[in-house]
Amino acid sequence: MPGNQGAYTGVMARGWESKAVEAQQEEATRPQPGQRALTAEELARAERRRTLDLMRKRAVADLDRASVPAHRTMLEQAIAALDQQLAALAR
Repeated sequence: MPGNQGAYTGVMARGWESKAVEAQQEEATRPQPGQRALTAEELARAERRRTLDLMRKRAVADLDRASVPAHRTMLEQAIAALDQQLAALAR
């Protein structure tokens, strides 16, 4: 039994963390006092920007670790494409 107890606790902690993250994301989408509510289009656009930002951060981190020239080139191209998409969203 003692061996199973540690595994169970780990699962519980992960579930709690997931719920905390979910609550934070939900809170972030609620309008703050004095702020107007965002339209569905604005929310979708903001979510797209967050997704692109995260993808770019991941690609930059991968580029920092990449040592194979072909892989570095692919990551640089991916970052450039993400930059273009982010610029298009800013318009």
